Order: sequence, then C-alpha cells, then structure tokens
Amino acid sequence: QVQLVESGGGLVQAGGSLTLSCVASRRTFSRDGMGWFRQAPGKEREFVAAISWTGGLRYYADSVKGRFTISRDNAKNTMYLQMNSLKPKDTAVYYCAVRTEGTPGPGNNYVVNYWGKGTLVTVSS
Repeated sequence: QVQLVESGGGLVQAGGSLTLSCVASRRTFSRDGMGWFRQAPGKEREFVAAISWTGGLRYYADSVKGRFTISRDNAKNTMYLQMNSLKPKDTAVYYCAVRTEGTPGPGNNYVVNYWGKGTLVTVSS
C-alpha cells in the first residue's frame, strides 16, 4: 500500500525549467520502479519517464528525451523530474506512479500499481 503526493507544479515560461517531486508514504523496495505520466486536456494519459529502484535503468518518452531527467532518493522516499527547455506542449497534469513488480516500461505496457493525484504544469508561450 503506497500513497503518493506530487508537488512542484506551476506556471513557467517557454524555455524555462521546473522540478517536480513525488513523496511516497513508505520506503520503496528493490522491486519498486517509479515513473511519471502526464495528461493534457482532451488527451489520454501518456508515459513520460521511469526509473528503477537503483536508478540504473531509465526510460524516457521520445518527446522529452534530452530535456527531462528522472531521479530518485530512496532514503527520502522521493522521486524527481527535472524539466528543462519546457514547451507549451508540455502543459499537462503530471502524475507520479509506482510499479511494485519492476520498472514501468514497454515490456509491461507501462502498467503501474499506485497513482498520485497529480500536479498541474502550465507552460506559457
């Protein structure tokens, strides 16, 4: 049982940077992968990035590769998403997620077990 709380969303100008945080209610374990998803108005939720427990395995959507960096601090039960060179297209509600059977990825259809409530990121032009 995991509760997730995101923070760090807000309004930022195009080209700017923003860092999101996700705090889990319990310590993560070696099988717990984490990831970020987002949903824009009128669109389906999509995968953004994922990271394994050790941080040795990372996945990024092509749309954010090179601009976003995912990381985690297991001692703080926290995952981060550093977003640089933001574009208006990045505007969405960003959700934190945990998969208890490994890292969310193409091999498991990005299935996760727990979701946060989301934090809104708005990028102005």
